[in-house]
Amino acid sequence: MVTHDDLVVKSLGPCRVDSPLLPMLEKRQRSYYNVDESDRVLFDDTLSALQARGGAIDQIPGFVPAGARRKIYFDPTKSRAGIVTCGGLCPGFNDVIRALVMELHFAYGVRRIHGFCNGYQGFIPKYKRPVLEMTPQSVSRINELGGTILGTSRGQQDPVEIVDCLERMGINLLFVIGGDGTLRGAQAISREVEERGSKIAVVGVPKTIDNDIMFIDQSFGFQTAFSVAADVIRTAHAEAKASPNGIGLVKVMGRHSGFIACYASLAHNDANFVLIPEVPFKLDGPDGFLASVKARVRDCGHAVVVVAEGAAQELMGGHSGSDASGNAKLGDVGVFIRNQITESFAADNMELNLKYFDPSYLVRSVKANPFDAVYCLRLAHNAVHAAMAGYTEVVVSRWHGRFVLLPIPLAVRDRHTVDPNGDLWMSVLESTGQPQTFG
Repeated sequence: MVTHDDLVVKSLGPCRVDSPLLPMLEKRQRSYYNVDESDRVLFDDTLSALQARGGAIDQIPGFVPAGARRKIYFDPTKSRAGIVTCGGLCPGFNDVIRALVMELHFAYGVRRIHGFCNGYQGFIPKYKRPVLEMTPQSVSRINELGGTILGTSRGQQDPVEIVDCLERMGINLLFVIGGDGTLRGAQAISREVEERGSKIAVVGVPKTIDNDIMFIDQSFGFQTAFSVAADVIRTAHAEAKASPNGIGLVKVMGRHSGFIACYASLAHNDANFVLIPEVPFKLDGPDGFLASVKARVRDCGHAVVVVAEGAAQELMGGHSGSDASGNAKLGDVGVFIRNQITESFAADNMELNLKYFDPSYLVRSVKANPFDAVYCLRLAHNAVHAAMAGYTEVVVSRWHGRFVLLPIPLAVRDRHTVDPNGDLWMSVLESTGQPQTFG
């Protein structure tokens, strides 16, 4: 349950500085998407949900709308910005960096912009990471590249040391680009800033290739990721059809959430089985996964299986330790499923031609497609608008198609996952023809 208070966004104080964008804003006509900053974008989008809440209208949960303000908190001529990218690679990192720099420089006149290298390590003296001067010239064509020109790293660093660095450099605008772990780090930085009574805005841009941040319609890079994965599935389908009893097995990213597996499978409609972390399944038995795969091959001569990396972990004996970000280390489900299929076909003396594809790093490292490129730019613009207006401990979100400001504590409260009873998973079942459950 999300309440009115959950959506309250922290502010550093009243805005008294005229925005450099004021002449343009004064010419804009009021429209459906040009929401006044005092208005709210409702959390619920159905009449039944609003009726179920009841209560006073001023207690209905609503997001603060994103966008440029007529009055801002920071004087751009006296402001200094920092940008950092954290976590695993994702299509669109460089697009966001470039858009932040261009918006800060040209729209607001902020001339001192610094890029911190290798994630949160870039703030910590012992790592000796360089700090880059970011200018329109230095970022002019980085959007044509995959990866991130700032580099990245996993794991949290001491927020005290990070804020020490920000204060030493006189940075009052910090843009953090990353996923849920990164946003938890941003929250810790914001809390340290607050304890010191400093005036530093901390604003996040949501990056997660798995699309697993709560209360965000879609994180940047996700559409590019599932598009690349969809092409691999099409290749697996061609390989499977070309050989007798052919099986194309594709492992895609998705530690806790099967969104890439679902969307990639729907994109070309070539998959016959999709396995995701949210839907446990059984391997053996007359109604198990292996029996279903063999039945499909007997009837049709081939099959395509798509599995998210976090699926079937319980069948492999659980996790073994954690990585630098605190994520549980996963067993290799792709190799596991490949071996299970191979052994099962051999036990039944069935011919098998299985081709295994693992495009994980290819998916992560490509440049953003046109949709994500536009989305990255718009997220970045709204992040700059939010920071200049003095909002902090906030991440830019898109909710029901509208750009809004999402408090970071709410964004990291839970994880966005595929609903086994929702319409997305229903579409997967309809597309593949696989049973609702195996076993």
